[in-house]
Amino acid sequence: MLERAMISEVEPLDYFAVNMNINETIIYERAAQWCALAFSPVVPSEVPTNPRITRLEALAHVKTLRARIFDRDVLFTSAGLNELVRIKKQLLLYPQLHKRICLVPPRALREGIAARSSKLLLNQARTRLACRWPFASAHLDLTLGARIFFVVWLIGLVMIAALVPFTMRPFLVPLMAFLILLPAGLRLAAAWFSARNDFCPIVAPVPDNDLPVYTILIPLRDEANMVPQLAAAMKRLDYPPEKLDIKFVVESRSEPTIKNVMAALDDVRFELVIVPDQEPRTKPKALNFALPMARGEFVVVYDAEDIVQPDQLRRAVALFVNEPGLDCLQAELVIDNANENWLTALFCGEYAGQFGLLLPALSRWHMPLPLGGTSNHFRVRSLREMGGWDAFNVTEDADLGTRLTRLRYRISTFSSRTYEEAPITIGAWMSQRTRWMKGWMQTFIVHNRHPVKFLQDIGWRNFLVFQAFVGGMIISAPLHSVFFVVFGLRLLAGGTSGGLLSDPWGVIQIIILVAGYGSTFIVATLGLHRLGLNHLIKYQLLLPFYWIFNSLAAMLAGYELLTRPYFWAKTKHGITRFARGADAGGK
Repeated sequence: MLERAMISEVEPLDYFAVNMNINETIIYERAAQWCALAFSPVVPSEVPTNPRITRLEALAHVKTLRARIFDRDVLFTSAGLNELVRIKKQLLLYPQLHKRICLVPPRALREGIAARSSKLLLNQARTRLACRWPFASAHLDLTLGARIFFVVWLIGLVMIAALVPFTMRPFLVPLMAFLILLPAGLRLAAAWFSARNDFCPIVAPVPDNDLPVYTILIPLRDEANMVPQLAAAMKRLDYPPEKLDIKFVVESRSEPTIKNVMAALDDVRFELVIVPDQEPRTKPKALNFALPMARGEFVVVYDAEDIVQPDQLRRAVALFVNEPGLDCLQAELVIDNANENWLTALFCGEYAGQFGLLLPALSRWHMPLPLGGTSNHFRVRSLREMGGWDAFNVTEDADLGTRLTRLRYRISTFSSRTYEEAPITIGAWMSQRTRWMKGWMQTFIVHNRHPVKFLQDIGWRNFLVFQAFVGGMIISAPLHSVFFVVFGLRLLAGGTSGGLLSDPWGVIQIIILVAGYGSTFIVATLGLHRLGLNHLIKYQLLLPFYWIFNSLAAMLAGYELLTRPYFWAKTKHGITRFARGADAGGK
């Protein structure tokens, strides 16, 4: 077993703990007895609260902590097997060192250092992006003035669309065409190309001995009921267990969740990271807090409800190794409770089109990629270089995809699936969609605050694509309800032959609207067909009514952007009545 550990380039004591199913506390206690050293299962409370950590990025690999306790300098260490052999030899020469060295299990040492560095970690979690890249952070660029200007501009545009006289339509209609027809055309082109081509290359798998340590970050808040399912899903991953670094990142206020995670910590792969309670209470802030503790060469983010295909990490590593210039991979997200009701069926159609067809094409064309909020795989080095996540953006994936493109990092997709749970009630859906729309508004404002710099970073083509996709998503949502009301009133007043179809600009507006619906319907239909979910296609005919709810979410998002821009509406999981994962039918 020692030989296998050495071949795999894994610390032998960690290898023994995982593969022999022995608690690392027991292993290090026995190691301390073998060396005749003191042992502590945790970092003692007497250790000062501010250890000298010069670089937070190195926090995950710190193995020693010096402290002065009871007028004596003590070295707390989680030394590996080779270091322990050397220490034992030194003790023969300098027996006085017996009283100055104390062994601590690695996880306990990391937790102790993190707890004593929490203020530093929290500060960098909130401000690192603003310090690294000050012109692309919602912390600095999402000022009250910018938010007021944006909301007034959006309301004005919608009002003009509803009330503008005939003479203004030649200026308004082309804008609507750009914001609706360009994304519609891109969606159709992407669906056609993705349906005809497999954009995920077949690459040789990486042998177990060469696989790197992989960090998994799982942010949790008020998700106590999901911990058992989540832990089981992580245990099913087909990856050498000694090379997994799985961190449950939990808000300190979520005491029931912390309790359930602690009950699962008998698995040495699992680790609990408690995030101190401070604004903003967002997922990206929690991820930033945990990032310095990531021990892996690669890192992936999973959500509480995620059920991951077991070989996803292996496939991601193979793609990263095959393409050294690749920085980010987005897995395919599939809704597995689509049979719940009409709402989940429509949600499933959205995801099937976006993650199965649209994103693979956009990545192939090197266009800005709206990442999903989960199953994003990164090179840890690249993620740290670009400043991590924006702690103040409530749709951090939207911002991150744009920032990756601006900084010329490479993004791709792959067809490994992560099964997600869709909201099953209008209230839960509206809460989640309002947060998403607010985050897209934040992203649109932040990246357009310095348009010349944005254009220089991203280029003309991607600049226009960003404006059309992101701006179009934001603007078309409230316009949808306006068009519905205006056309409905005109139909009631004059009939189809009386005034609506005789107005050429009105006809053009109808064509634009139908093109938007049609492209969305086609992409959703093709995506569902690809997943073998043809029985859900009929529900996609309800898209016009689905978009009415989207309009309401956009209006609520505009209000929240002014009143509570960083509020994170929590989506409750684990309430579906159906089987989860591939057994649910998303095959």
